[in-house]
Amino acid sequence: MNVGTRFGKVAVLLGGRSAERDVSLKSGGMVLKALRSRGVDAHPFDPKERDFAALAHERFERVFIALHGRFGEDGTVQGILEWLGIPYTGSGVLASALAMDKLRTKRMWQAEGLPTPPYAPLDKGTDLAAVAKKLGLPLMVKPASEGSSIGMSKVRKAAELDEAYALAANYDRVVIAEKFVEGIELTVGILGERVLPIIKLETPRDFYDYEAKYVADDTRYLIPSGLAARKEAQLQALCMKAFRTLGCQGWGRVDLMLNRQGRPYLLEINTSPGMTDHSLVPMAARAVGLSYEDLCVKILEGAHVG
Repeated sequence: MNVGTRFGKVAVLLGGRSAERDVSLKSGGMVLKALRSRGVDAHPFDPKERDFAALAHERFERVFIALHGRFGEDGTVQGILEWLGIPYTGSGVLASALAMDKLRTKRMWQAEGLPTPPYAPLDKGTDLAAVAKKLGLPLMVKPASEGSSIGMSKVRKAAELDEAYALAANYDRVVIAEKFVEGIELTVGILGERVLPIIKLETPRDFYDYEAKYVADDTRYLIPSGLAARKEAQLQALCMKAFRTLGCQGWGRVDLMLNRQGRPYLLEINTSPGMTDHSLVPMAARAVGLSYEDLCVKILEGAHVG
């Protein structure tokens, strides 16, 4: 089926300058191949190598954002594309910026009464021992604005906090400590107005880290998730609410934990999730009969300005 002609000339943004460049190159390469297989006039565009002005000069009519992390998922690129008037995939400027910042995301969710683990922002002057005492151990320490679990640590003893803070501070001046939720890790893909089936993640590692996401073969993805249908529906509705609370649109992925008592805790939203062969949104789409190629076309259909 050739659906590509209605999109005009399409740029697939990939690579970029963030710590997630390698993953983005892989995601973008696969998206490019998929779109071309559907007859889309798609071209790779790496903002690290080329100036954004070339998008206008070369008359690109749509942009598929396959960038991850900063300068791609944080509202920066979205703002440039708004300025150029070129429709792009995913969330707009404000929603992208908010979702990239885990601290602001949590504050927004709290304001709306949505469940998220207790947390504390950290800086050089923070009394780390007092934070550990207040939140309780174990803790997750993470940069506020990185993805793919980069710079993140699980801390079991207060003595490990200094090192965890130093690692996270390498990536961001804003660092957060978050109460570790013991239980089941879940992820929920969103495509337009549709919430995809929940995926349950199982890894023998301490948590679903960079290695577990992109390299390891011992990570298990359970879909169906094994949750009761009513519970799954409740969690899907919660994730859509969390997505809309930040003003997200187009597509994305919401990560959450279910504690031992079955209570959900929202962790974060990815507004430009991975599209590699290990990635979760394509996996969830397959479970409802949507091929990788059709998923890419569907995401591209949602391209917008403003």
